[in-house]
Amino acid sequence: MMQQNVQDPITILVIAAHPDDIEFGVAGSVARWIAEGHRVVYCLITDGAAGSNEPGADLVLLATTRRAEQQAAAGVLGVSAVHFLGYPDGVLQPDLQLRRELTRLIRTVRPQRLVCQDPSTLFVGSSYINHPDHRAAGEAAIYALFPSAETRPIFPELLDEGLEPHRVRELYLTLTLHPDTSIDITPFIEQKIAALLCHRSQVSEQDGEWVRQWDAEYGVKAGTPFAEGFRVLHFGEHEPSTESGSV
Repeated sequence: MMQQNVQDPITILVIAAHPDDIEFGVAGSVARWIAEGHRVVYCLITDGAAGSNEPGADLVLLATTRRAEQQAAAGVLGVSAVHFLGYPDGVLQPDLQLRRELTRLIRTVRPQRLVCQDPSTLFVGSSYINHPDHRAAGEAAIYALFPSAETRPIFPELLDEGLEPHRVRELYLTLTLHPDTSIDITPFIEQKIAALLCHRSQVSEQDGEWVRQWDAEYGVKAGTPFAEGFRVLHFGEHEPSTESGSV
């Protein structure tokens, strides 16, 4: 299914494990959403410091570099804000601490749409094992969305911070083996590649061409020159009841 344009502006929160995950996977859609007038906010969970295998690499400096690269990439697209949680790269766990932080962020940003990585994806094709950080980030984000963000008795300390429950209307899963929604990113493919190439410590021009080819292959399936695919879940638009928690 090709997604139709949404007329009313909404807030979209994109949660990912590493700096550059968003640019590889969904930056074309982000560019389109922003062009359509929507507000997009990023959350990067890890510091990206495992992005070098060189002996003696300065990993503190690398984390600082990757943060700056992510901010530059977001700037290319016009992203409203970027949140960095600073968890160690490579050993992420979908524990209650992370779920609480993501619940806090959802209740603060109050998005209508949340985008995250599909935690059910283990293998992609015949040559890629999905990074465990991707799966952990996706699992924590999904369980922050439901039940935590919309359920008053979960993390009551957030109520003390003035953060009332919030129900997200849509969940978009990227890096999924079961896409059911395509977004035409043809007018935005160059902007996506430009954002990706901001991650100079991690990618090269060749990576940009690989991403272009990947999106073209998906575009063939979607009937457009370039596309990105998602698995999409829809939830009720009403706010959660103040009388009881969700079940």
